[in-house]
Formats: sequence, structure tokens, C-alpha cells
Amino acid sequence: MVDTKKHSQSAGHPDQLGPAIRRRRKAMGMTLEQTARATQLTTGFLSQVERGISAPSLTSLMAIAKALQTSIEQLLSVPQVFSEHVPKDGRQTYSLGTRGRHYEKLGPGFPGALFYSQIVHRPSGHVSEQMRHAGEVFCYLMEGQLEYHVGDVTYIVNPGDVIHHDTSKPHFSKVLSKENAVELWVSTKPMDETADS
Repeated sequence: MVDTKKHSQSAGHPDQLGPAIRRRRKAMGMTLEQTARATQLTTGFLSQVERGISAPSLTSLMAIAKALQTSIEQLLSVPQVFSEHVPKDGRQTYSLGTRGRHYEKLGPGFPGALFYSQIVHRPSGHVSEQMRHAGEVFCYLMEGQLEYHVGDVTYIVNPGDVIHHDTSKPHFSKVLSKENAVELWVSTKPMDETADS
């Protein structure tokens, strides 16, 4: 299901991801309201994700996986591979449903790693949902142009620019360029998926 040499259109599509999240939530005996409280997402958004209408960002998917005491890899049926070296043509890739939006995994290098790194490809005009959660994030823009909002501040991010902030501040971004954005992200990853938010 996951193509380690090129982008797979089928991996992580909302038609597959939504039912997987719903099955896991019901297996845990959790309601949408309980899951929303645990993830700090809205019940409406979670319902749309489960029905395949909306696709979560990677950060939101991490929060959903944590609340459901599972992992992104298990929800997406992506095998968890630990390797201290990931060759360029050996990256696992998956999509989260939006056409042209996909992720290249750059790790983790070992069990219990503190950071989650990936290259994100987003199409022109894509707007991420506004998020706010514990941790920090670093983004190096490789291609394209972003409008990035952190709290009340808006940044125009060009290739070579960096964003690094505390994710407890509300944040979201939009791809401004006509071409796709290619973004290198490194974010903190929850160590204990069963810990309280």
C-alpha cells in the first residue's frame, strides 16, 4: 500500500482513513465529543474526517492517533520502519486526501524519538486548519510561497525562509504560489500516546 520510491495516490486517502478512525474510536468506546475534547478539534471536523469529507493535517492526525491510543502508521496502514539512515529513494510516502498533498517520511530513526520530520507537498491555494497544541515546530520552505499565521502575526514565507515557533500559539498557513509548496518540517512528537493533553 505504501510506495517507498514514489508517491502513492491511494495511501491515506480519506475514503480509507475516515473509516479507520471511526472503527478505532468505536473500538475504544469513545464518542465524537470525547475524541474532540482529547484532540482539541471540533466534533464537526472529526465527523467530516470520519465521513471522508475533510482530511486532517499531519498534526491533527497525530492528535487523533494519540487520543485513540494508536499511531498514524497504524491508522494509515503504513509500516513503522526505524532507520538511522533513510536514502532519498527509500522514503515512505502517503497522502491525506487533498489532491497534490502528500508527505515523505524522513524518520523516525529509532523508537522513542523526540522529533517527527517530513517533507510536505501542498498544492496552490491549500489552507491548513487552524491548530493549537503543546510542542514546537520548525519549517524550512524549499519551494513555493506561504502565508503563515502565528497568533496575531502573519508572515510571507519564501524559499529558504524558516518558521520556528511554539505550537501553543494558534497557527495555520496558506500556499500563495501558483506552484506547489515543498516544505521541510520537524516537529515534536508526543512520547506517551496515552498521556493527558
